[in-house]
Amino acid sequence: MRRDHREPTLLIIAAMVAGTIGWSGHVLLLPAALAFPILWARAKTRSVAALVSAGYFLAASRGLPQGVATFYSSDLWPGLLLWLCASVSFVGVHAVLWTKNAGTRPFRYLVAAVLMTVPPFGITGWAHPVTSAGVVFPEWGWWGMVAITAGLMGLITRMWPAVAIALAGFWLWSAAFWTDPKLPEGWQGVDLQMASSLGRDASMQRHRDLIATVKDRGAGQTIVLPESALGFWTPTVERLWIEALRGTEISMVAGAAGIDADGYDNVLVVVSAAGSKILYRERMPVPGSMWQPWRSWRRETGSARAHFFANPTAAVGDHQVGPLICYEQLIVWPILQSMFHDPDFIVAVGNGWWTSGTSIVAIQRANAIAWAKLFAKPLVLAFNT
Repeated sequence: MRRDHREPTLLIIAAMVAGTIGWSGHVLLLPAALAFPILWARAKTRSVAALVSAGYFLAASRGLPQGVATFYSSDLWPGLLLWLCASVSFVGVHAVLWTKNAGTRPFRYLVAAVLMTVPPFGITGWAHPVTSAGVVFPEWGWWGMVAITAGLMGLITRMWPAVAIALAGFWLWSAAFWTDPKLPEGWQGVDLQMASSLGRDASMQRHRDLIATVKDRGAGQTIVLPESALGFWTPTVERLWIEALRGTEISMVAGAAGIDADGYDNVLVVVSAAGSKILYRERMPVPGSMWQPWRSWRRETGSARAHFFANPTAAVGDHQVGPLICYEQLIVWPILQSMFHDPDFIVAVGNGWWTSGTSIVAIQRANAIAWAKLFAKPLVLAFNT
């Protein structure tokens, strides 16, 4: 291998390794993603910076092609196409903002990090190194965000070895004394193994099975079921569940779809013997498979609506919760927006049947755990696989 090709090749391989390890689904390995800014900064040309960014992002999101193929019951090509398209914003932002000027490079990286946090680029802002803040600086809250941001900028400078050693020290100390977030008192998340039938099987028997599960899990508790657990949220389904919970002190929070003539909302509803309400409308449904904005441009229906910055918290009884549905656990702005309003705890649900054979659900869980640890919040998780 020629000398002038050796360093770029090693940088790209190292970026792929960082993406693979950091986004393996093990929460304590998230800080491996902090290698990415170092590798990006060491690129000698814009094209190498773009290839380093591509290697990191594609490795981190490697489960997408198989997941899409399972979701659409098709071959890998649609998933590969979406995989590559999703990388365009990450690679483009980091390529455009890369510079040879070492003095301004940390500020350029800060701009790239911020752009990948919020819409429009943040819509596909997966694998953001800032997610590791909860592992490196657990319970530091917003000061932890300040510290990880300063650390990311420091990794771009000539002082990066000292900064990397300091961050590694915090990481090892955290790992040595790590404990997962606690459940809030009186709440319980229920994982289901109903595969693709959850939300699609609208039979009375399916609702009876879910009712039995809820009643079995908790008298006097709030039970959380996964995304899409109740299917379409209709007046009939609403009455069925209210009647089923009559005479109990159980409250249930569950995923459903609220439909109308223009499309649908991916929602969380809360139900008890006293009644029900839509608790939360998803801010960022999965782009492509759920959120399809081009449909409205063509005056077509069928797309999930994205509520971007709406309802960052929701009230359940005397508590304020920060809800996250599925895809929102992979990106940054929904959780930061929720934490800005200081909820009592986080409720994270998902329906990951289509991710079988990938680490996507494990990554979602790891992300939710990391954010809960950063802000010292109890956490309720409920997933279907």
